[in-house]
Amino acid sequence: MTLYGLSVFCLIYALSVFSPGPGVAAVVARSLVRGTNGAPAFIAGFLIGDLVWFTVAATGLAALAQTASGVFAAIKYAGAAYLLYLAWRMWTAPPQAPTDRVVEPSQMPLRLFFGSLALTMGNPKTMVFFLAVLPSVVQLEELSIVAFLEIAAVISVVLPLVLGGYVLAAVRARRMLQSPRAVRLVNRGSATVMAGAAVAVARS
Repeated sequence: MTLYGLSVFCLIYALSVFSPGPGVAAVVARSLVRGTNGAPAFIAGFLIGDLVWFTVAATGLAALAQTASGVFAAIKYAGAAYLLYLAWRMWTAPPQAPTDRVVEPSQMPLRLFFGSLALTMGNPKTMVFFLAVLPSVVQLEELSIVAFLEIAAVISVVLPLVLGGYVLAAVRARRMLQSPRAVRLVNRGSATVMAGAAVAVARS
């Protein structure tokens, strides 16, 4: 793949990851309440999900993915249910700084990873990008193994950087809040955003 083509994909993919959607909403809402705790595992789920969708598109399995719509629907609802559960935990969280909290079972890295992975596999924004937008940017029928690995490497760098930026911005905003009342308002506002992302995924 040419450097120009790879640069074009990098730009379009970065814009896609940066643009608001259920995944970004979940990352920001969770970071406002939990800080950076568990963020790497949460972002890793999004990364693996994007790599899976890229593999599906690049290997010509898009048609098979459409025939397995029931499976993806189940994954989508599982991801939405997990977001609702996280929203409930945020709503009921005590107004404390993230560093003061004990890691809860729902915030264990493995659970966070599979939760964000399920969200990504059922996220319509991700599916549209890899099954509709990507073929207009990359000639998938002529994609070599080297080009496949190059694009996978771009995904592996761009997504953590963009979502990590969202995490750091949310954590910085959270640190500006000192009073328990303000923290409680942020917790419940973030819970509302998380619940909204769950509804958006479930209704898509």
